[in-house]
Amino acid sequence: MLDSIPVDVGLLHEGERVRKNDMQVELGGPLETEKFELVRVRTMDEIEDGVTTIIGPDLAEMKEGWSYPVGILVEVAGPRLESDLEGVIERRIHEYSNYIEGFMHLNQRYDIWIRLSKKSYKKGLTSLKYIGAVLHELLRNELPILEKIQVTFISDPEKIRPLYADVLATYEARDARARGLSDDDVDTFYGCALCQSFAPTHVCVITPQRYANCGAISWFDGRAAAGVDPKGPIFPIAKGACIDAEKGEYTGINESAKKRSMGEVNRVYLYSAFGYPHTSCGCFEGIAFYIPEVDGFGIVLRGFRDVTVNGLAFSTMADSTAGGRQVDGFHGISIEYMRSARFMHADGGYDRVVWMPEETKKRLKPFIPAGVYDSIATEKTAAAIPELKEFLTAHNHPVIQRWREDVAEPDAGDQQLHVFNAGDIPIQAEGFRIILKNARITAEKVIIIPVKPGKQAGGGHGGQ
Repeated sequence: MLDSIPVDVGLLHEGERVRKNDMQVELGGPLETEKFELVRVRTMDEIEDGVTTIIGPDLAEMKEGWSYPVGILVEVAGPRLESDLEGVIERRIHEYSNYIEGFMHLNQRYDIWIRLSKKSYKKGLTSLKYIGAVLHELLRNELPILEKIQVTFISDPEKIRPLYADVLATYEARDARARGLSDDDVDTFYGCALCQSFAPTHVCVITPQRYANCGAISWFDGRAAAGVDPKGPIFPIAKGACIDAEKGEYTGINESAKKRSMGEVNRVYLYSAFGYPHTSCGCFEGIAFYIPEVDGFGIVLRGFRDVTVNGLAFSTMADSTAGGRQVDGFHGISIEYMRSARFMHADGGYDRVVWMPEETKKRLKPFIPAGVYDSIATEKTAAAIPELKEFLTAHNHPVIQRWREDVAEPDAGDQQLHVFNAGDIPIQAEGFRIILKNARITAEKVIIIPVKPGKQAGGGHGGQ
């Protein structure tokens, strides 16, 4: 696609992964606290078109196998540009970077994670100026309203640090704009297919009260993007009729999901982690995960490095959450969605959230109901399920009322074991989706039998 770049650039490379053993260098990612990518609209005389500047070590000056901080600033100008488009253009950095052979870009905003493969480095991809050239060329081709584009890469931590607070403030200002609008106030939602190269059956639905899972695109961003690029990856979705206001199911979303997922996803609940939860690719900012032992949810963000209260790390649960699947109890979410009044509305909202990292809890304090805040455990107060149960009981968390309502007192001598209560429990069976309404599962014992590949439990013979 670009003759001046020493590696191939094209759609066929979108979705490629660079594993650790194949990595030349890493920019951002979980080992670096301060990293970002930001687009800012400037006046025509403020920037110089086509210029890429590197502040700090370039790729050739970085040690093989090491991780480095990174800041990516893309400044754009054009008579028809408005600041509403900054977030939209910003998300294209993810898309176009992944067109580059051996250059992997994941996530967004302050969570970016970039890896360069050894193979592409040996082919000559030894400077970030090549990345800047690709961004310049593709942004100009896809968005002609951009008349000037200037790119700056910052890899010096001492230069990133003073910018970081201002960058976060810019994101917050964008996000706050959409908080006064309700899903009931609009007739059109927006879909984003930017991540379908990583998860072909995933389509993000963006509404005023449910941000994109990546946290980078608001309803206003979606409207602006669809307006300037009608054939682009962000598109309008007619809301249609409301099927279930509590769960957030709409005919228009279902029709769009079926079409965009090639029939794999037929129904979507915007506000529930059960039944037909919203799909995820892998760029979600956090995960809401069901904890059956307490009939509540834990929350973990991508940056949390320890294991959660259920003994699993973010990366482990991400495998169950990602891939465009609808997996009950594993829900990819954005931080801004956690600030919404419709956050997991059908599942009880914050009355059902029982655990989250302390840093996340403090960050969300203005949006968590005051009566619930102190009763949500963190890694400081509950590191395992038994401790969590004790904490929730001692702090009279609203979820314990569900225990009283749902668990029947057994008769004397009744040895049944209460396994879990999840409200509606879906079961896949021979092409059918069976939903057990208001289900409570009990058993005298639980038997786990490993099944060898190619065989089914019970010997695999009909009639047994």
